[in-house]
Amino acid sequence: MKKIAVIGCGAAGMMAALAAAESGGSVTIFEKNEKPGKKIYITGKGRCNVTNACDVSDYFDNVRRNPRFLYSAIYSYDNRAVMDFFEDNGCHLKVERGDRVFPVSDHSSDIIRTLFNAVKKAGVTVKLEVEVFSVESAQGAVQAITYSKKDEPITREEFDSVIICTGGMSYPSTGSTGDGYRFARDLGHTVVPLRPSLVPFEIEEDWCPDLQGLSLKNVGLRLFMEDAEKGKASAKKVKPVYDGFGEMLFTHFGVSGPLVLTASCYYDKDKKGRLLLDLKPALDEQQLDKRILRDFDDAPNRQFKNSLGGLFPSKLIPVMIRLSGIDPEKPVNSITREERMAFGKLIKNLPMTIRKTRDFNEAIITRGGVSVKEVDPSTMESKLVSGLYFAGEVLDVDTVTGGFNLQVAWSTGHLAGTCAAN
Repeated sequence: MKKIAVIGCGAAGMMAALAAAESGGSVTIFEKNEKPGKKIYITGKGRCNVTNACDVSDYFDNVRRNPRFLYSAIYSYDNRAVMDFFEDNGCHLKVERGDRVFPVSDHSSDIIRTLFNAVKKAGVTVKLEVEVFSVESAQGAVQAITYSKKDEPITREEFDSVIICTGGMSYPSTGSTGDGYRFARDLGHTVVPLRPSLVPFEIEEDWCPDLQGLSLKNVGLRLFMEDAEKGKASAKKVKPVYDGFGEMLFTHFGVSGPLVLTASCYYDKDKKGRLLLDLKPALDEQQLDKRILRDFDDAPNRQFKNSLGGLFPSKLIPVMIRLSGIDPEKPVNSITREERMAFGKLIKNLPMTIRKTRDFNEAIITRGGVSVKEVDPSTMESKLVSGLYFAGEVLDVDTVTGGFNLQVAWSTGHLAGTCAAN
């Protein structure tokens, strides 16, 4: 019977431990937190977006980095297998808009409880509040780990296999402090530079804070990345790297919300980034102009500042007036065609300049990680150190929002655990 250590008791770690135990391994999980699944607990705003119910072949379109690396993992333990696991273990699920899958209870604690109970039932030894300090190798193979509980002596214990499931750098308060990257580097692995992803943007424009708290639904958002030295180029000359539709939120520092978080997956901090917000994506410019004319014709003597209630939320009106350059006191029947057309273009292309993303404290996931070139995609085993496995966010794989990142954890964890035991 193989003796297996799993470092990290999150989504990937618990799934790896369960798969390894069910495959005949003698498994111990090491977790430095006082309880399992601390990051699972806060995912999906506390509801836990378990996976996505899309067709498995469509899954890879939502992986931003190294999708081909995940083929074996996803196809060997796909979203349907994950859903069946939770349903079979008494945690009932539901599918919402965008094929997002949540527990019926809307409580992430039910996902954690179901998984942790299965882990314990499989005979896994769980060591909580125990920090792993190092992973040792000898002659190209895993040999041992060193660890200790707080204020206790350091213990060295030998294992046949070690599965690193320590997560990334996002939400460090949950214990994701980069331990896995240190272990990987110490064992000779390359770690692709780490950056926050699925994260809000800080915006340079001074009007953004005036909109703090304003939530917009059914808007369009395009992200453009340009070489800083080339300066600004028109939207017609540069293609957007992201073009989406959905919800967003203005904050005291810039913008957030589902649409923005997804756009951040396409952001390159080494280039100049800007956003164009389409406030009326259901209308083209000609249709929008007719709509504006209709509103103006309803009360031709009304001042411009009092004519926009049908177009925008009240909080947005002063900003749009300011950016339009049109005198707010001007009667709408005096507004020229040129002014009106320019106003329509502003509504369809409200510009925002990205200063930077927020940091890891607000990032849902980490971009970068252990280079997948040094990991066998059919087993999740290191190509450099025999008996060393990686699973979950510690790998250089990330996806957009919608349950896809948790599916990476379930699939890579299951594959790593199964292969480590066999």
